[in-house]
Formats: sequence, C-alpha cells, structure tokens
Amino acid sequence: MESLRELYKVGSGPSSSHTIAPQRAMTLFLNHFPQTDCFEVELYGSLSLTGKGHFSDQAIIQSVAPIECKVSFLLDWEYDFPNGLLIKGYQQQELLDKWVVYSLGGGSIKVLNHDFDFQKSIYPHTLMDDIITYCQKHNLSFHEYVSRFEPNLQSYLSNILDSMIDSVKRGLNKEGNLPGKLNIQRIASSLNNKIKPNLPLDQMYRLKLASYAYAVMEENASLGEVVTAPTCGSAGILASIMYHYLTDLKYDREKLIEALATAGLFGNVVKKNATISGAEGGCQAEVGVGCAMAAAAVAALEGGSLETIEYAAEIGIEHHLGLTCDPVGGYVMIPCIERNAVAAQRAKDAAFMAQTLGEIKKNLVSFDMVVSTMKYTGSKIAIELRETSLGGLAQIINIKD
Repeated sequence: MESLRELYKVGSGPSSSHTIAPQRAMTLFLNHFPQTDCFEVELYGSLSLTGKGHFSDQAIIQSVAPIECKVSFLLDWEYDFPNGLLIKGYQQQELLDKWVVYSLGGGSIKVLNHDFDFQKSIYPHTLMDDIITYCQKHNLSFHEYVSRFEPNLQSYLSNILDSMIDSVKRGLNKEGNLPGKLNIQRIASSLNNKIKPNLPLDQMYRLKLASYAYAVMEENASLGEVVTAPTCGSAGILASIMYHYLTDLKYDREKLIEALATAGLFGNVVKKNATISGAEGGCQAEVGVGCAMAAAAVAALEGGSLETIEYAAEIGIEHHLGLTCDPVGGYVMIPCIERNAVAAQRAKDAAFMAQTLGEIKKNLVSFDMVVSTMKYTGSKIAIELRETSLGGLAQIINIKD
C-alpha cells in the first residue's frame, strides 16, 4: 500500500477526482516540461460527463495559467479505467509529449507508462486481517503500525488535522449561496445556531456534527480548501468528527493525530483492494469509506481494541453498500452535502454498535470481506449511477437555467 500522504491531501474542492487530480497531473507535466507554452487537454468518462459541474475545466486552466490551455469534454475513451484525461503539451506548436492519466479517486493519479514515487508501496501488508495479525504479534496499535512503516508522518498528519479544523471554522462563518445553477443556500451557520444550552446532550452533539459536516462540504462545493478523506466528496465526515472531539469533547491533539493514522490505514486498505472513486464504485466508495474511516477513528478515540476498531469500520462501510453516486447537475451538493452529515452520525453509531455488540458476540463479517463485497457491488452499479449524472436523482430533479 502507498503512503498515507497519498490518501490525505489538502486541495481545492469540489472534487478530488475532478479538480485535485487533473491539477496535480498538469503540474507534474509542467515540472517535466517547463518549456511548455500551450496545452490541449481532453477529459473522458466521469471527468467529461460531470466536469462542468465540478469546475474541472476551470481548475485545469488555473493550474497552468498564464499558459494557454484548451480543455475539451469528450466521450470516446479507449482505455479500461472509467475516469481519465489526455494531456498534450506543446512548445512553439511542436508536440513535447502526450500523457494518458487515470484519475483514481481521492486526488490520486496514474500516468500510463510512467512510474512516479507516489505510486510506490510503503506498507508490507494489503489486507486488514494481515495487519491485525502483525499488530497482535508485535503488540502494536493501529497507529503504532503506521508509525513503524511511516516514522516521519506525524507532522504531516498534524497539518492535515489543522486543515480539517480550519475547513470547519471557515464553513461555519460563511453565508450566502453556493456557486452554480442549483441556488443552494449555505446552512452550516444556521444549523449551528440552532444549538441551545437546554437541548439534551445527545441531540446537541448530533446538531453539532451535522453543522460541522455541512460547513466542510459547503466549503468544498465553493471550491474551498478541504482534506480528502478519502475524497473531497466525503471530506466532511472525518473532519466533523475531528472537530467535535477537539472542540466539544476536549480530546488531546496527539490522540486525534493517532486517530487520523488509524482511520487512514482503513481507507488505504479499501483504496488498495477496491476503490475510493465514485466513478468506479459509486458513493459507497466515497461516503461509505469516509464513514468507515470515521468510525475507526471514533472507536480508537474511545479506547477500542483492534477488533472493536475493525468492527466499527466494517459496520461503517457495510451499511453503505450499493450507495449510488448521482450528483444533481454534476455539482457536489445534492445529495452529497447532506449525505456527509448523515454519515458522520452513522460513524459514531457504528463505533457504539461495535463496542456493544463486540461484548456479546464475535463479528462474522470481517473488514476485508466487506471491502471485497464493495468492489463487487460497485462493478454491478449501473454506469448511470456512478458519477455520470445520467440517472437517479440527477435525472429526476430538473435544473432551471
């Protein structure tokens, strides 16, 4: 498995696949060919079908400005991955090189016929069962396992935590409408204002979590800076949990950084063995995985054992199996924003269920089993329901110009 630096990335929304990944590819190309004075970029698959709503063309043009850049949205993609782009770089009208780039989800990319450092394996294990066996043998927690193979990661995760906290704060302090044709109003601040001292504690915390998730996702929809967890489309889930435990429950920062390492490990296993791309696996690969990561973080923060943490993550993803990705108008707003708020609640519930049920019975469904099932399920989801906006809510809800 790759470094957790390849899972957690700070970048501008609204989509890690549609904005962060293409920007990353353009920057990488320019680093290799700094003499480039003109670009032609072709977007395919989901990048083409929902690229306008995801502001992909704007993100690409901005990433290489002031260099001239023409972006085209095309459909006939000859490669076997559903999300990709073709970059052609020129100098004085002479072609320098042509790159075929896969957008893998979460802002990760694969450049065909190139082997860059970010694609290299860091961890010796790829299955959670093997990780748990290793941890038990060496008396390690999940975050200690991460530290063993990425010993210099703590400062990076500290910055990731800061970015998550900042995205919540920014979102809570903004009002107005989100960009695009849907005319959706920001409501994170209004949600947070509904919190009153006389509310039951459980209801108060649920409102807080919802407002935090909305804050991040409204920032994401506005091209604001968020953290992929594992994607921009699911950025609000883990960030809301981190903010809640830091500001409301007063947990120590070091504990939160350890929880980020634990959560990232589970996200990494999914990324390796299935997918975190909505275009490949539907929203189960984004919000479902985000919920699993957050559930693992909560269970770890609450002092859960290896088995309890795994159980929590398994519950988090199992009950999102089959979740489709059908963004209305191609925008990461409906159903994405509300879905993050719901998943943040479910993450806490999953951790509670894992602790409670684990005291009564052994879980028969392992995390690896549910990841394998998610991969299979994603392959069976119709292409119309995999981030193409060709079906589901995207076709039921009419957008007025």
